[in-house]
Amino acid sequence: MTMPLSPLPLLMLEPVVRAALLEDLGRAGDLTTDAIVPATLQAKTALVARQPGVVAGLDAAALAFRLVEPAITVEIDRPDGTAVQPGDRIAVVAGPARGMLTAERVALNFLGHLSGVATATATLVEAVRGHRARICCTRKTMPGLRSLQKFAVRAGGGVNHRFGLDDAVLIKDNHVAAAGGVSAAIRAARQGVGHLVKIEVEIDRLEQLDEALAEKADAILLDNMQPEQLAEAVRRVGGRAISEASGRITPATAP
Repeated sequence: MTMPLSPLPLLMLEPVVRAALLEDLGRAGDLTTDAIVPATLQAKTALVARQPGVVAGLDAAALAFRLVEPAITVEIDRPDGTAVQPGDRIAVVAGPARGMLTAERVALNFLGHLSGVATATATLVEAVRGHRARICCTRKTMPGLRSLQKFAVRAGGGVNHRFGLDDAVLIKDNHVAAAGGVSAAIRAARQGVGHLVKIEVEIDRLEQLDEALAEKADAILLDNMQPEQLAEAVRRVGGRAISEASGRITPATAP
């Protein structure tokens, strides 16, 4: 069952959108629009899909317009998380033309990028439909955009992994090397964090799996393994921990 898609709170959204607008406006504002477009001119336009996909980023786009010109209205026809086809109208924007033209690039950047993330996620979600697997995202996000990109993953039907380093313990290969082995790393982590913190360990060889299971890791990340190795690893885990796979995951290999 798909969970309802909750919008990001304005408190999280506004600093990101405001920073993007300030970056674009620079030191003197929109020289072109201010010189050419009459201050009294009103305009109305539709945002229309050009290719199949899943919508995400409408709240950020609408906020970009409103921060530049509060009189601009955005009427949404197809909300975030909606699948669209070419020609589908996503939203209608209306109000003072100056504000619309000044904000449009930032608004469309958010809408286009986040819809791309949602669409790519939806493609992978569809690839594993009928299986028990879920599509998770990582911390490999653009600086400053993590909350928005992770929201877009949810809009595409995926789920979020860690938001940050303080969410859970994820022991990677360098941690294992520093600790002297998988078992030593898990034991050190368990001693160093609270009892409610989950511990996950990344392995890239099957011989590391028994150590991780013996130490009762909560989750095991199977990294860059061939499909046949993944199948064998999941069989060995046998439900004793959460199994995750990363690397080499494409719509063709995901099933």
